Amino acid sequence: MPTKVLIIDDSALVRNLLKEVFAKDPSIEVVGSAPDPFVARDKIIKYNPDVITLDVEMPRMDGITFLKKLMRYYPIPVIILSSLTQKGALTTLEAMEEGAVEVIAKPSLDITKGIEVISRDIIEKVKGAAAAKVRKRVEEEKSEKPRVIERIRERTALTQSTHKIIAIGASTGGTEAVRFVLERMPPTAPGILIVQHMPEKFTKAFAERLDGLCAVNVKEAKDGDAVIQGTALIAPGNYHMQLRRDGARYYVKLDQGERVFHQRPSVDVLFDSVAKYAGRNAVGAVLTGMGADGAAGLLKMRQAGARTMAQDEESCVVFGMPKEAIKLGGAEKIVALGNVTDELLKFAALLDKEAAV
Repeated sequence: MPTKVLIIDDSALVRNLLKEVFAKDPSIEVVGSAPDPFVARDKIIKYNPDVITLDVEMPRMDGITFLKKLMRYYPIPVIILSSLTQKGALTTLEAMEEGAVEVIAKPSLDITKGIEVISRDIIEKVKGAAAAKVRKRVEEEKSEKPRVIERIRERTALTQSTHKIIAIGASTGGTEAVRFVLERMPPTAPGILIVQHMPEKFTKAFAERLDGLCAVNVKEAKDGDAVIQGTALIAPGNYHMQLRRDGARYYVKLDQGERVFHQRPSVDVLFDSVAKYAGRNAVGAVLTGMGADGAAGLLKMRQAGARTMAQDEESCVVFGMPKEAIKLGGAEKIVALGNVTDELLKFAALLDKEAAV
């Protein structure tokens, strides 16, 4: 059975371009399109789509308001189409918090040519979203808060290098999983490196949003940034992030090398560098996501002496990346999302004990 897609966008041009993209893949069927959520509502009931592509900026009812209603009463995997602007990035993050599973950046100039360029990515994201687990959103879920951790930003702590590294990779559904993990990190956590598959410009807004929620400092990485205690660096969209070492000092290197598994940043690129430069001083985790990016890299980390884990199927939005990591033997432990932070910190503490022996 083909994946049934409903397109919701106020632009007739975008609707037609997306129809042309999906027509290239026989495993995808566009069952309908709508210029706004009011028209879409009836088509959702009539066609029961597997995936919805949703523009967040529409007349009559904005995409976020519609998404909230949809996830509360009729949850369906939703892919957000958003403009490459600061406002678009912030709105997209809100959409991810409300249950959207993926984001596609609308080309800012020649939209006809731009959508053609990213057509393969659009098709792959729709296929991945079709396998995503979405649940009804209830007020109780929204009110759940992590345990409170006092935020401490002492200058002395943040200028010290850390001999331990935590490396995390995530994709589909990962924005909320990463938030969940980081919100529970203490300000004394080891330096953290994160690859979350997101378009450029969105990662900066993502990092800034997390920085306001977490006890650790969170920032979009810049070339040469030091990896230090109490700070999490997020790879910028369209740039690979690699770990490097200069004596006792760890830092990151950014580049625009070839895509890996169609991704830049790539989890494998980060993990390979962590295996090489941190070895047994590292802890790695693969969280929810589509595809196999990170599986081979996690295995390299484990073979280099690092402690490794993968998120379990039950708590994943999409079990693709963790499943591949487990299958390949890269994951030493399989962990539910609710326990990932504690397990990362336990593994990091074990590294201290092993070094003392």
